[in-house]
Amino acid sequence: MKLGVFLVLFGGKRFEEALDIVKELGLETVEIGTGNYPGNTHCNPDELLADESKLKSFSKAVEKRGLEISALSCHGNPLHPDKKIAEAHRHVQRQTILLAEKLGIKRIIGFSGCPGDSENAKAPNWVTCPWPEDFSKTLAWQWENCVIPYWKEEVEFAKKHNVTQICLEMHPGFVVYNPETLLKLRHAVGEVIGANFDPSHLFWQGIDPIAAVRKLTDAIYHVHAKDTKIDSINCSINGVLDTKTYLDEINRSWIFRTVGYGHNEEFWRNFVSNLRLAGYDGTLSIEHEDSLMSIDEGLKKAISFLKNILISEPKPKAWWT
Repeated sequence: MKLGVFLVLFGGKRFEEALDIVKELGLETVEIGTGNYPGNTHCNPDELLADESKLKSFSKAVEKRGLEISALSCHGNPLHPDKKIAEAHRHVQRQTILLAEKLGIKRIIGFSGCPGDSENAKAPNWVTCPWPEDFSKTLAWQWENCVIPYWKEEVEFAKKHNVTQICLEMHPGFVVYNPETLLKLRHAVGEVIGANFDPSHLFWQGIDPIAAVRKLTDAIYHVHAKDTKIDSINCSINGVLDTKTYLDEINRSWIFRTVGYGHNEEFWRNFVSNLRLAGYDGTLSIEHEDSLMSIDEGLKKAISFLKNILISEPKPKAWWT
C-alpha cells in the first residue's frame, strides 16, 4: 500500500508548489481534482487535452518528483435533473476519462449522482424510506430510467478509452451511498464500476467499514483516509441525519476528523489489514476535511498516524508453511 493525498487540499497553491509540499512530506501519490465539486485548480482537462506541451509539462511535474497519480477525481452529479448542471458535470467526467487515457491512468473517481422524482423535476430527490409508496415508486423510476441507462453508457465509453475503474464514492445524497447500492449498480452495468472507499461517510450512517470492506472485496478500487467523530450526546437526541452546517461543530451529531481523532489506532490497523485480506494494495489517499485543525497540522498528524499503520511491503508467502 502507498500513502497519498487528495491534492485539492492545496487548491490555494500552484500545482508544482503543491507537489513539492507532498514530496517533502514523504507521500508517494497524489489524487488530482479535474473539476465539478473538487474544482480544477491544478488540472483542467480541456486545456491539457487541447495542448500537448501542457500535457507533457503536467505529467513531467509529477514524474520528476517521484510521485504517482493514484486517480483523477471529478465528483459531480451527472444525473442532476437540471439539464445544464448534468451536462456540465457529464462533460467534465468525459474529459477526465479522456485525460486519464492520455496519462495512462486506469481509474477516475466520482459520485453516482441523484436524479429528481420525474422528468420535470428541478432538484435531486434522495429517497431514504419506502413509505408512503410514492417514495418506492420514485426510487424505481430513478434506477430504471436514469441511473442504469446513464451508467451503462458511461461504462462503455470508459472501456473504449482504457479506463477500467470508475470509482464511485458511497455518499449520502446520491443513489449509491452504501455497499448494497454500489453492488446493485455494479451488477447492473458491469465491473468497471467499483468503490472509492471512504470510511468517513459510512461511520455516520451506522455502517461498520470493516464489514463493508469484507462485503465489497474486489470491488474496492481506491481508498480515502478520512475519519468521522460521532457526538454521542447530540446523536442520542437527534440521530445521525443532520442538516446543520459543518461549521456548527459543537451542535452537530457528527463531524469529519483527521484520521485517529474519530476512531483509534486499533480500528485503523484492522481497516488496513482487512483491505489487504480483500486484495486491495493500492493507495490510501488522505482527504483532510477536519474543521478543527489547520491544513498543515491536520495533514501532518494524519501522515504520522498512518505511516505507523500502513502495510507497505508486498504480501509475502508465509515462511512457515
